[in-house]
Amino acid sequence: MDTATIERAALVALLRRPQTSWSETALEIQENGSAKAVLERSVGHSDTLFPDLESISDLIDGAADEIAGWQAEGIGVHAFFDATYPAQLLGIREMPPLLFSRGNLQVHDRAVAVVGSRKASADGLRIAQAVATTLARRGVTVVSGIASGIDTAAHTAALKAGGRTVAVIGTGIRRYYPAENRRLQDHISDVGLLISQFWPDAPPSRQSFPMRNAVMSGYAVATVVVEAGETSGARIQARLALQHGRPVVLTSQVMRCDWARAFAENPGVYVVNGTAELVDAIDDILSYQPTEAGLENFPDLALR
Repeated sequence: MDTATIERAALVALLRRPQTSWSETALEIQENGSAKAVLERSVGHSDTLFPDLESISDLIDGAADEIAGWQAEGIGVHAFFDATYPAQLLGIREMPPLLFSRGNLQVHDRAVAVVGSRKASADGLRIAQAVATTLARRGVTVVSGIASGIDTAAHTAALKAGGRTVAVIGTGIRRYYPAENRRLQDHISDVGLLISQFWPDAPPSRQSFPMRNAVMSGYAVATVVVEAGETSGARIQARLALQHGRPVVLTSQVMRCDWARAFAENPGVYVVNGTAELVDAIDDILSYQPTEAGLENFPDLALR
């Protein structure tokens, strides 16, 4: 195995160990400069079941076989230190050390997240479709979470407009949630991108969706919240986006909620009425200096 394969396998072996903190593991690897070195230290000193270096080789070989199996079925496997890892996720606190993908992963993707309620109103669905269509026609990738309601409307409208869309899912990449979006999920993996931070067979859980929202926020240069109640995941994403240094755009629809009116007082929040104001807000956001958006790897974000 080459060095890159060994390092990726060592990361998988580390993350497979019981009670492992994924975020702490990533930090430890960054500090040491090698996943294999961290695995050797972890196995050799903290777990007497694996006292020798030979067992480390077995762990790496087993993880490499697992990765090869995933790749054989068309699943991309991207460690945070790989050249294929999305650049914009490297700067967030919730960076997944391992990312799984189906479709066309782009290291530098000019993207805006469009999110909102699962139980969307007719007006909310119409706004989501208009927002996604406008973004897609202007060459901006539309990111959402493939949930019912606003997410589905945004993905579908972007595809219909001939644009690129990315679905960040809250389950393993072999799973379909919600089940009724199976065809849409497969279509996005064929013509766009599907990404997951969870093991390929992981089921949905209460914790997985807020984690998904953090990655969706980090992947995008901004988040547009179309419609969201007091306990909506879209509200969580709006908060996370500001923590990530990403602007948030609130539509007039979501401004009917108390949380949105209070949230609108924060720096970095845009309130828009209609598509024209939305386009102006996105133009303004994408014209920021890269360091202001936390996107040092994006040399040119100006909309054409």
